[in-house]
Amino acid sequence: MDILVVGANGGIGLAIVKQLLLALPEANIHATYHRQCPDFTSQRVTWSQLDVTQESDVALFSQRFSTLDWLINAVGMLHAQDQGPEKNLQALNSDFFMQNITINTLPTLLLAKYFSPLMKASDAAKFVTISAKVGSISDNRLGGWYSYRASKAALNMLLKTLSIEWQRTIKRGVVLALHPGTTDTPLSKPFQANVPADKLLTPEQAAQHLVELIIQANLQQTGQFLAYNGERLPW
Repeated sequence: MDILVVGANGGIGLAIVKQLLLALPEANIHATYHRQCPDFTSQRVTWSQLDVTQESDVALFSQRFSTLDWLINAVGMLHAQDQGPEKNLQALNSDFFMQNITINTLPTLLLAKYFSPLMKASDAAKFVTISAKVGSISDNRLGGWYSYRASKAALNMLLKTLSIEWQRTIKRGVVLALHPGTTDTPLSKPFQANVPADKLLTPEQAAQHLVELIIQANLQQTGQFLAYNGERLPW
């Protein structure tokens, strides 16, 4: 079994790699990082550098594979060094908005374009991207966070659309958007103050929940938006 974890240098991404090694002892893991390769090593993990926002890089990287069973995209951003999620409309910055789209939305589309053909031969192909509950339009009751919300809502639409195409082209495949919960990583660190202690997950806890969901996912769930606890989230 061959699994690709994109963005495996992040807190959740690296925890997913480690959890996959535990849960699937026969699996070979291909893991990517953007700039710095993590210190973690295993005989079953192959590390590669990849800028997943560049189509030419994704296309070239995909040529290293002949087949693939699972693809898990854990790439994402919530804030930059000099810009955080918008509290109101006046905080909107067009460059920050496009950065959110480029990192949170576009990579999934590029990965789907170049890796879907490689997953057709799999008996249980699974394409998963880490999304976020704040990307749910019907669950939005607080407002704000324009760029992040929009990028995740667009991501969810892409995954839903991909699931429909896969029903025609990869009939045994499953496509999922997964919400990991609020996880104690650098991505969420500035926004944890109001999170109850029992609701803040460690990367290891989040990864365990997510990997279990992926393992158990069936054809009837394709195109769904699921929380780490298995709850089906509204679009």
